[in-house]
Parts: sequence; structure tokens; C-alpha cells
Amino acid sequence: MEKASKTLRKIIHVDMDAFFASVEQNDNPELRGKPVAVGGSRERGVVAAASYEARKFGVRSAMPSALAYRKCPEIIFVKPRFERYKEVSMQIRSIFESYTDLIEPLSLDEAFLDVTHNKKAMASATLIAKAIKQEIKAKTGLTASAGISINKFIAKIASDYHKPDGLTLVGPEKVTLFLEQLPIEKFFGVGKVTAQKMKNLGIVDGKSLKAWSKEALMANFGKSGAFYYNIVRGNDERPVNPNRIRKSLGAENTFDHDLKEPTDLKMALDSIILTVYNRLKKADKWGKTLTLKVKFSDFRQITRSQTYEKPLATLEDIAQHTFSILDNIDPADFEIGVRLLGVTLSNFEGEQGELAKAGQQLTLNF
Repeated sequence: MEKASKTLRKIIHVDMDAFFASVEQNDNPELRGKPVAVGGSRERGVVAAASYEARKFGVRSAMPSALAYRKCPEIIFVKPRFERYKEVSMQIRSIFESYTDLIEPLSLDEAFLDVTHNKKAMASATLIAKAIKQEIKAKTGLTASAGISINKFIAKIASDYHKPDGLTLVGPEKVTLFLEQLPIEKFFGVGKVTAQKMKNLGIVDGKSLKAWSKEALMANFGKSGAFYYNIVRGNDERPVNPNRIRKSLGAENTFDHDLKEPTDLKMALDSIILTVYNRLKKADKWGKTLTLKVKFSDFRQITRSQTYEKPLATLEDIAQHTFSILDNIDPADFEIGVRLLGVTLSNFEGEQGELAKAGQQLTLNF
């Protein structure tokens, strides 16, 4: 990290390994060691989660299940049991709470923990992460991967480094080298389209990203440029916020070629809607406000929103209302071509409060 005068924190990111599929395999021994997909069937539907055995064949979450079956004919489809996943998630949460109250869940299967000052007065964040992993295994039968570092950004990347059942420490002295060697597509927040744009500009890893000034990055990537400038230098002051309220969930896609025909637009929306639905399920969030985002080939952008009396809680509801919003847009607008579509759900059921905006960084000993 560039600013050595800053006090540091101990942040752990815990990410369960193939959570939904692992719960199914753990509860049903007949599924262990076999390729499992949670959700969908051979003919229709979407994969909510895939076991590591299925991932070896290229099966991924949010993939149409018919495609998953073509990739892996031996795959076993099981019906999602979200109440069971929530039950196990609460068991894991109770383990976290025995170490710290500074817990920021991102979904049912992952969370940030600030253990700078912890309930067991343990000096080592690495030993805490090991203990948490061992308790999760003992109490649930499941494995988790953990990343440990000085901030949320690096800890999250680190947790993905040695999956499954991984443990990766990026201590203060290793932050600079870790980020400089990191491939640009591995930076959390850099999607496929942005990664390709960066590569076209000669930015292939953290070291080449670091060579760019903040002004140049903002000129090419807007406000996100300032974020990239800071994170590649190890600067991420976001607190682990136990009162964090997620305000929206969505997905979008930028197309290789402009779309003009209504049929093409709806086909493109199908996969986006599947992704949004899967993310809502994972986070156990259901929104009453649906927003459709459309960016045209001339970079003009419009959004259309509709709020409903009840949360949209099924894939069919989300798809039906998304297409309804699309149908109410003047067809003439599409003649220029559409380069991006996005779908977002917000106004979640039981939503309250605002995001905390302040945090404190403390001293540590890794």
C-alpha cells in the first residue's frame, strides 16, 4: 500500500465453496462426487449453482440448464431448497458472531469480517480464518475459502485464489506485488467489456494499470477510473458495515453488435433476466421496483421503471414485466441500434435504513 502512514485493518472475506450444490451433496450422500446442478432440468430452466464436479465440464451458475445438460449429460438436476440454504447460512453466521460483530454479509454464502479487534483477543487474522473454516466444517460439513488482507477489495480477491477450501493471506508487505502482478480481469469490478477495453489500451495487469494517472483513467472510464486508480495502490477505505442494506440488484450486457429487432432484444434480455433472478435468489432479496436500462449506439441512454404492489419473486414475473416495459418504448427509438441492456430490481421487501458512510481503520498484527 502506498500510504505507509495509514493505520491498517485485518479483514477476512469468507466465501462458501459451491454453496447450494455443496449443501445438496452434504445432505444427500448419493450426490457426493457427482456433477450436480441446483435448479432447472434437461429441457428448461436455469442453473442456480453447480458443484465442482459439474464445473469441470464448463457448467456455471446462470447458465440455461439445457446447455448445462449438453455440456455434461451425466449431470444431476436437483430442485433448489432456499429455506435449507438460509438455515445453513444462519449457522455459519453464528460462527462469525463468536469472533466479531463487524460482519457484512454479501449474500447467503459470503461475508466480510473485520477482526482487527475481535471477541477472542486473537492477534492473528490468519489463525482466526483457519478457526472459522474448521468450525464451519465441523458444524455444517461444508468447506469455505477465506482471503485475509488489509481491506475488503484485496481480501475478496484473495478468497478466490485457492478454491475450494482455500486460505490466502495477502499481508501488508505483499500488497504492492500482489496487485501489480494481478491480471486485469481478476480485479473485482472489472467486467469482460471493461477488461477488453483496458487491454486495447495496453492495460493487462496491475502494474500497467498503475502507470496511468487518475485523470487519464477517468477520461477513459468515467468515475470508475478514480476507483481503479485507488485500488491498484491498495487504497480501499470502505468499512465492513454490519448495517449495510443492499439497495438494488441487477445485471447488464454490452453487445458485440447493435441490436434493432424486438425479437433480438428479448432474446438478449432472457439471459440478463436469468442472471438477475439468480442473484436475487442468492441474496434472498425480492424487489417491487423493476428498472430497464437501454443504451443506444450513439451512447444515448434511457431508463424506464415500474413499481408493483408486491415484490417480483419468480423468474416468470420478472421476465413478463421486463418485456412489458420494453414493449412500451417507442419502436422508432430502436432503429439506431441498442448496444447495452440492463435490468435492475430495487425497493426490496423489508428494506430499511441507509448505507453507513463512515468507518474507522485500526492497527493490526497479521
